[in-house]
Amino acid sequence: MSRIEKDFLGEKELPDHAFYGVQTQRGKENFHITGIAMSAEPFFVKAFGYVKKAAALANRDLGVLDARIADAIVAACDRLIAGEMRDQFVTDFIQGGAGTSTNMNANEVIANMALESLGHKKGEYNIVSPNDHVNFGQSTNDVYPTAFRLALILRLTAYMNSLSRLQDAFFAKGKEFDRVLKMGRTHLQDAVPMSLGQEFHGWGTTIGEEVQRIAEVRAFLHEINLGATAIGTTVTAHPGYPELATKYLSQVTGLKFILAGDLIEATSDTGAYVLLSGVLKRTSSKLTKICNDIRLLASGPRCGFNEINLPQMQPGSSIMPGKVNPVMPEVVNQVGFLVIGLDLTVTLAASAGQLQLNVMEPVITFALFTSISAMENAVDTLRKHCIDGITANAERSRDMVLNSLGIVTLLKPSLGYKQCAELAREGYETGKSLHDIVVKERKLMTQEKWDEVFSIENLIHPRFIK
Repeated sequence: MSRIEKDFLGEKELPDHAFYGVQTQRGKENFHITGIAMSAEPFFVKAFGYVKKAAALANRDLGVLDARIADAIVAACDRLIAGEMRDQFVTDFIQGGAGTSTNMNANEVIANMALESLGHKKGEYNIVSPNDHVNFGQSTNDVYPTAFRLALILRLTAYMNSLSRLQDAFFAKGKEFDRVLKMGRTHLQDAVPMSLGQEFHGWGTTIGEEVQRIAEVRAFLHEINLGATAIGTTVTAHPGYPELATKYLSQVTGLKFILAGDLIEATSDTGAYVLLSGVLKRTSSKLTKICNDIRLLASGPRCGFNEINLPQMQPGSSIMPGKVNPVMPEVVNQVGFLVIGLDLTVTLAASAGQLQLNVMEPVITFALFTSISAMENAVDTLRKHCIDGITANAERSRDMVLNSLGIVTLLKPSLGYKQCAELAREGYETGKSLHDIVVKERKLMTQEKWDEVFSIENLIHPRFIK
């Protein structure tokens, strides 16, 4: 079964079960780019439901949309918000037209849902029109970015929760490893002692900072241009519509949205996306550094650092028996590289807008949703399949500290820099332990004083001892 729909370019045959219409079909046929349809991001579909609902309520109150039709549109939007009809959103994420195909996809699905609820057939647009009713007083150029911002807010909430859980996992390991002595390193060389717990706690702190930065940049997404219509002049919108639609959007979502003070500026500006993308890049850079550290600390097991053990997830080689690789940090590294690359995509797209509109917003949409979704999955994967199961090789770490020449730094207050440097050089050239040189041979310090300086507590939380 099929039906025929037409627009000013001609007719198209559509399967009768499809709730989308002719303009969506054209977009579906024209843009085979990523192979990823809008339906892949449920928050985006839900966001269009919220925006179209707010628009219908505002237009109903202003008397420019029949109450019966408005109510049917609102009911259809509620179904989208509840998660229904996602499979009907079929347009590719990346498309020409600044998102018009996606906006019309939403308009047509909502119109046909409303038609059926009113007892009419799909495509009877003389009763409920995608353009004249669902899209009344609107343009893709204000609806698409408003829905995009709302969807980002919803998506970021889930991502921030994942980051917070990873932070908690690092803090838990920090507490577990609080008394595990290890050597700190700078320039990949021995530096001074610390605890493994301090290292993990530091990772938790830095992830917590990212949650704060995301929360700060997310606030910029609450400023919208709903009601700006085509270029910001509010053409075709009833007086008072922008303010009322924004008010309704806040009410139906439970989020506080602010109408931009300059709708001309807001319609072409994509600065908030650049800011958000930069924060995502920052987080990915930090996670990449952490994962590189984890891989180093777990390297070996016998010919590397071997300070920690990662959960063994899968055989690591098709040729080397018994080899196990750090696959979880590796995959998070790769996601980090992807996000860093997509940040450049966002930057280029944001800079490519001309005059009163940035028509490159679809690729920004794709880049940001891809980055956030991939990072959320990566963070969850790292926590569940790596961090939670890490164990410490405490004895090996302690032995490396006590056999290191780096601990000579703790003697500097009592012996001075020059003499400590000579002691370190002698140990390096002879292979003798620092303890033997200082206590047994040169008798520069008593055993009791040595034990005080090099107690576990003073190595982890050093105090001034002269």
